[in-house]
Amino acid sequence: MGGIKEVDVHALKSYLDEGKSIRLIDVRSVAEMATGIIPRAEKLPLHTLPVRLNEISNDDLCVLYCRSGARSAQGVGFMAAQGFDNVFNLRGGIMAWQQMGHDLVA
Repeated sequence: MGGIKEVDVHALKSYLDEGKSIRLIDVRSVAEMATGIIPRAEKLPLHTLPVRLNEISNDDLCVLYCRSGARSAQGVGFMAAQGFDNVFNLRGGIMAWQQMGHDLVA
């Protein structure tokens, strides 16, 4: 996935703990989200991204995630192609988040 900007779990956790202004976007399916999401995340399934892109400002710092990082990388690539330059993929997705021992919320 050349050219996709990524952030790792440690960096994301630090940013969230510091209260940095980040739009954390879960692009998994609604059924997957029912198992829990990362705190402060917005629910925006990947298939809805093209029609909901107008809800996101190019000024927003966005981090997208899915289960493993593959679908969210697609979302980051799509957004980058639309001119967004402050958008990052969470490397390893929510699986990496959980492997580091971080909690999810309902």
